Amino acid sequence: MSRSSSTASSPSTKAKPAALRQRATVKPSKTASAVVIPLPEAPAAPVVRRRRSNRRSEQTIATILACTEEIVLESGAERISILDVCRAAGVSRGTFYRYFASQDELLDAFSRHKRERFHQALLEVVAPFNDPDERFDAVIRHLDQYLEAGKARRLLMVAPEYALGFFRRIFHDSVVRFQDVLGIVFDAWEARLGIQIDRELIAEMLIRYVLSEQLVPSDGDRKSLPRRIGRMVDALVVGAPARARR
Repeated sequence: MSRSSSTASSPSTKAKPAALRQRATVKPSKTASAVVIPLPEAPAAPVVRRRRSNRRSEQTIATILACTEEIVLESGAERISILDVCRAAGVSRGTFYRYFASQDELLDAFSRHKRERFHQALLEVVAPFNDPDERFDAVIRHLDQYLEAGKARRLLMVAPEYALGFFRRIFHDSVVRFQDVLGIVFDAWEARLGIQIDRELIAEMLIRYVLSEQLVPSDGDRKSLPRRIGRMVDALVVGAPARARR
């Protein structure tokens, strides 16, 4: 009885176990903090939701732009209304204004969309061809199909002011893109002819030829297009050997 009571009443025997317990809890806390470091990976879930939202947004924008093209080609750019676009696209005005602030912004986005589609189609057409001659032929076929099935001429008829503005906006960018696409073609021509070619001028004349066909279509057979463009390119070649061949 006396021995147990002295143990319970002695302060030193109480303090010592308490201190040991305190030290024992400090060390594991340091180890635990090191283990908890990877927790910042938790925000991964919102990123997935944003991607899904972006896909839905892209689909909505694509639908709005497709309906815009139909309305513009039917009635012209001046008569297009946001309400008509919303009805055709099956979206509310609130959804429309989430992506476009005004009619002008919609038409501006439509112009950029058409420009990018034209250049993306060109890249897809030439991608399989690394041979310079085959790549050039692929470019000419693409231009021929664009003139045959493209809607630029229809746009020029129903919305001439808008169409001319679109042609001006696409022109300089197209010259740069055509130089990139035809880079290996120009390299082969220069190596073959031993001369320097004015690449910018040739790309510019190709674009101007396409634009002129929108305004004044050729009466002749379009199958002669590659031969006619070949003559035009030959006429634009710079240097004494080219002049001598003439």
